[in-house]
Amino acid sequence: MKLTHIDSEGNAQMVDISEKKETQREARAFGQVRMAEETYQAVKSGYGPKGDIFTVAKIAGIMGTKRTHELIPLCHPLSLTHIDVNYTFDDRKHTVGIESTVRTRGQTGVEMEAINCAMLVALTIYDMCKAIDKGIELGPFYLLEKSGGKSGLYKRAGRA
Repeated sequence: MKLTHIDSEGNAQMVDISEKKETQREARAFGQVRMAEETYQAVKSGYGPKGDIFTVAKIAGIMGTKRTHELIPLCHPLSLTHIDVNYTFDDRKHTVGIESTVRTRGQTGVEMEAINCAMLVALTIYDMCKAIDKGIELGPFYLLEKSGGKSGLYKRAGRA
């Protein structure tokens, strides 16, 4: 298996995408925040000690997603055309599910941006709620699906 970010001498490199075809690209990622039942009930209402949890977390995710290339050294800066965040709630497990969707029309994919978005949303939920529960758990985080580009469609097995 050849790693794309390593040159023939084993040195880190940014992938040269100058000859790649520009296509519509999309990626969806998942993240999760688990907390104590008491905290979950408070969080599910949407408001915590610092205010509107889910709006602030979504904005943080969107803002941070646009800066992914500044955080991950070999990522390309991208002109993103769409970023969205949706939440699901599991009352039995006391978890908030986060699904991020990122789109662009370009020469490289948005998988890192989608995963980064889900992680930043989760981290912001933690920050918004740490005053009432420092034991909040973040993760797992993973790519659900990506489309576009030479490799085409990828869907994580068992999730959609």
